[in-house]
Amino acid sequence: MRKNNLLLIALFSIIAFSCQEKSKNNQQIVVNNTTDIDRSLETVSVDMASLHVDGAKGTIVLFDTENKTEVTSQLMDTDGDGEMDVLLFQPEIAANSEKVYEVTFSETTKQKDSIPACYSRFVPERTDDYAWENNRVAFRTYGPTAQKMIEDGVKGGTLSSGIDAWLKRVDYPIINKWYKKELETDGSYHKDDGEGLDNFHVGISRGVGGIAKKVDTTYYISKNFTSWKTLITGPIRTSFILSYADWDAAGNKISEEKKISLDYGSNLSKFEISLKGIDTISAGLTLHEKDGEVGINLENGWVSYWEPHEGSELGTAIVVPEKGMVGHEHFETDRKDESNLFAHIKVNDGKAIYYAGFGWKKSGQYANKAEWDAYIDEFAKKVNNPLEVTVK
Repeated sequence: MRKNNLLLIALFSIIAFSCQEKSKNNQQIVVNNTTDIDRSLETVSVDMASLHVDGAKGTIVLFDTENKTEVTSQLMDTDGDGEMDVLLFQPEIAANSEKVYEVTFSETTKQKDSIPACYSRFVPERTDDYAWENNRVAFRTYGPTAQKMIEDGVKGGTLSSGIDAWLKRVDYPIINKWYKKELETDGSYHKDDGEGLDNFHVGISRGVGGIAKKVDTTYYISKNFTSWKTLITGPIRTSFILSYADWDAAGNKISEEKKISLDYGSNLSKFEISLKGIDTISAGLTLHEKDGEVGINLENGWVSYWEPHEGSELGTAIVVPEKGMVGHEHFETDRKDESNLFAHIKVNDGKAIYYAGFGWKKSGQYANKAEWDAYIDEFAKKVNNPLEVTVK
């Protein structure tokens, strides 16, 4: 009798364990699109705590339950404690519809690309740039060594907290290739050999999304970043942090730290800037020769600039979510590189959040200002109406 009881207990334990594993392996992520816009190439984030994956073996694999195909995903440590906090993926979902993704596990590890689609790194071989890119755009900004070279009168330095645009026209990574081309060959990333080029002048302008603080009639700016930290690179997102020395705006001492992220398929980087000492900040777009066309949509929270550029045309833009844009200014001056189109942004709880990026006509992405502004307007609508995500 006792033997039979032990067998029954063992059987029930196996069934219970199997049900538990089945429950883990059959969790579903439901994505709901409540807008009248088809959504794709838009990253959603799922808290790992909601997935209850403790004890599950292998890596997470997502499947689209409608067409039974695997969906690219990426785990991310958002707070730097060494533990993965969120699962990122990009659903494709029609307007006003719902889609279900199944969470499974695989003990087979897929080989990762040596350079992922969304990539960023510190570049000590070119003084001390920090550069980042995805399949559509690339950017860079400048570090303390480049600043010191200017201050010491050494040739080759750069003094700027502006954001440089690298005009790529291919969907594969080019950062490492272009730096090698510039530094180790007779070629130059200032010449287009079919992949694009760096011919976007920044100087002390704000480039594509650098910040400034206006006091009375003057805009004050920080200098180069002082330190950096790469958080992640991957198929869906790259993210990093840049710190800056405190700077002065007519007696206002400002503390600044930027967390910048760039997702697959997006022309705009996300800026999350931690600030102390102010309640508003301005993000700017350089006006270069001041011969472009300005676009403003205060209701949807964006500014854009479309200009002639080196035999082609170029659009830049800033998008501020959740009614965070409190004004704008088309600021022109005769002082070199100081003319910018500014979006004025609220600082809430010590943080200002916005998106900034560009589209180059020669890349084939946007043919004219109307197409560029349409992309920016839809981008803003999506940011302000995020996809709804639940776990079952």
